[in-house]
Amino acid sequence: MIIDEFNILTPTKSIRDYVTRDASELDVSFCCLLSFNKHNTFLFSLACLMGRGPEVDDSIKNRVIGAILAGEKIAEAARMFHLPWSTTDDIWKRYQKRGDTKNLPRPGRPPKLSDADTRQIVRLLRKERRMPFKEIGNTLNLDASASTIRRAAKAQGYYRRVARKRPYLTKAHKAARLQWGKKYQRWRYGKWSKVIWSDECYVYLGDTRGRVYVTRQKGEEMLDECIVPTFKQSSVRVMIWGCIMRGVKGPLVVLEYPGGRGGGMNSTRYRDQVLEPVLKSFYQRMKAKRGPVLFMHDGAPSHRSKMTTIWLTGHAVNTLFHPAQSPDLNPIEWIWHELKDKIRSLKNPPTTTDTLKAAVLAAWNSLDVATINKHVDGMQARVEAILAAKGGHTSF
Repeated sequence: MIIDEFNILTPTKSIRDYVTRDASELDVSFCCLLSFNKHNTFLFSLACLMGRGPEVDDSIKNRVIGAILAGEKIAEAARMFHLPWSTTDDIWKRYQKRGDTKNLPRPGRPPKLSDADTRQIVRLLRKERRMPFKEIGNTLNLDASASTIRRAAKAQGYYRRVARKRPYLTKAHKAARLQWGKKYQRWRYGKWSKVIWSDECYVYLGDTRGRVYVTRQKGEEMLDECIVPTFKQSSVRVMIWGCIMRGVKGPLVVLEYPGGRGGGMNSTRYRDQVLEPVLKSFYQRMKAKRGPVLFMHDGAPSHRSKMTTIWLTGHAVNTLFHPAQSPDLNPIEWIWHELKDKIRSLKNPPTTTDTLKAAVLAAWNSLDVATINKHVDGMQARVEAILAAKGGHTSF
């Protein structure tokens, strides 16, 4: 819109009509405020009102109210702060009515979705957790984009997130986990410190799972020291067994087995490589220092076999009840995460089985006891979490 012409001559002469080149372009309203200052100079204020004009700053509003409360008239306060009389009058009336000068919330654009639509969306996304937002709109025959569905879900507290990976739990698993929680809910620091926590773990060559952070500048992303090398279909891996107690980092063993069909962990290898040469002496040493201790290992077949049971009974090794499918109830799982992070962050990562074994042992030796204590001391929180989840998954 272009104003062709308007002239202001003197306070005693009228304002010449203003015109637009194309009156059909916009429906525009003009407001003219005429006033005189102490020098009788004519002031002209022309406001082009396309919808609502800019808001007056809160600090200006407060100063206007202060001036009026101090005895100034509305017209004088308007001149002091260069505001139209009508705006100043509205500010004063608002203050008299509500005791403040803040604007009320505006209705804004009408929502695309009704309350009923939002309820339908929430019901469907709770039923179909993996369904994409766009498919939700199509299923409900809503004229709404994926972004609109996402905003509606967000307003109800639902967000699209990466699903956590957890072991599958049956009703029997959940019942056993709940039983575990009830059994140990009264245990405190003293009892948890008398448990030997153990587990096996695989460490792979070229394991790139998890994020590895490097510090670099732009253009340095392809430097050897700024990448994580990958290995084509690498099958090189080592299996390790380790154990911890509160205040103690137990032994770590790199297990030896042929691999392939029938070449994995079995009762004989568990007895010959773990129980007899490693656990027996460690258990006796901890028992002599701390009194009766318990040994925890999970429900792997080699741990539940008749051979293993006979060995444990014959050596008077008392075990801690541990439900199946429950790595979240074993604090050593977090120690494995710490160990693997150390190996991934190596400047020169291992490239052979021998260097991988050496890296594993070096990472284990570098773990401090404070890290172990932190995770063992969280056992009470695990018990509370398992009870709250009624045997379901926890965040550990």
